Amino acid sequence: MIDFGSEVRTALKAQGKSLRGAAKELHYDVAYLSRVLNGKQAPSSELTQAINEYLGLSLEVEDSGTHDDEMDAWELARRAQASDVGNVTLERLERAFDGLAMAYPKAKPEDLLRQVRKHSAYVGKLLDGRKTLSQHRRFLAVGGWLSLLGATTHIDLMQDNAATALLETAATLSREAGHREIEAWCYETEAWRLLTDGDYIQAVDLSRAAQEIAPSDGSAVIQATAQEGRASARLGNGKETYSAVERVQALSAAIGSPDTPEHHYRYDPGKALSYTATTLAWLGDSAAEPYAREVINRLSPSDDVSQWPRRVASANIDLALILLKADRLDEACDSAQKAILSGRVVPSNHWRALEVVKAVEARQLPESVDLREAYQNLKSIEKKKG
Repeated sequence: MIDFGSEVRTALKAQGKSLRGAAKELHYDVAYLSRVLNGKQAPSSELTQAINEYLGLSLEVEDSGTHDDEMDAWELARRAQASDVGNVTLERLERAFDGLAMAYPKAKPEDLLRQVRKHSAYVGKLLDGRKTLSQHRRFLAVGGWLSLLGATTHIDLMQDNAATALLETAATLSREAGHREIEAWCYETEAWRLLTDGDYIQAVDLSRAAQEIAPSDGSAVIQATAQEGRASARLGNGKETYSAVERVQALSAAIGSPDTPEHHYRYDPGKALSYTATTLAWLGDSAAEPYAREVINRLSPSDDVSQWPRRVASANIDLALILLKADRLDEACDSAQKAILSGRVVPSNHWRALEVVKAVEARQLPESVDLREAYQNLKSIEKKKG
């Protein structure tokens, strides 16, 4: 009868291979492999076959049957732990997604989209490899987050077909991973797209659906509530709007400020300010003004409008709407002009800027010519990018 351990150790030495390296290549625990080669444990048929293929041997081991249960247990544990992907790679992908989500408020959509595509492709490639169940779920989750961010960016660029495909992908991956936070964000993101298309009733319905499935301690439930409030404001439903605003403020205050408030999928009190400003402005409530001004004061890094986060541009549009309603025309035109010239109004928000332009034109104000010219220039720049 052959000495299995001796034969394998001899072959490893002859081929310049280590025990640890062999264990890694074969996806076996090194301690288990050591026990087998030292004769303390009988090799399973699966291990024997794997070693034969790895070392080019033709070893056979008589199976006495006395260790079947033990071997089966070891083999099941090995398969559950076998992975072609290290946790370090997975952690880097998760950090990369967080970095992209934090870049979202200031990055140009087309630049961000290139990075999202690159990382999504890498996740897709690694999904085909062998992984533990825990790793597989984490890969599905990071793939879902990246697909969601890609869909959001396509919506910003008014690229509906690509946005739809990526939203469906994100929703599928989130369900496979059992990740309800991502799934809720998918509903909320589609609600935002419908709101920009003018389908306010459906936007309310989807926002509420997102709240129903979202974890109570996450950010999606707050964002979906805010989206419900904005859609209700466009419908002129004051009671529902104010209710949503109050719920957003309560939920936001409860979670406090996150470590990375710039992260697109981490709700924070600053976002609550922005959404409240927009919601009240759409409702025509003058209470929107202090909220909009606070957003501008908090987030404006300098007088260079090109360095503004998108929320500052949006707050200036909100402010312009309220100032027009109050007949503070010079201030309103100045705020609108800054927002449009900042270059921080993405295509999906052009309609909001256009509302201000049309309101100024309806009043036949002298600033309307410059404002319309700035708006047309913004549209032409985006058209060239497309």
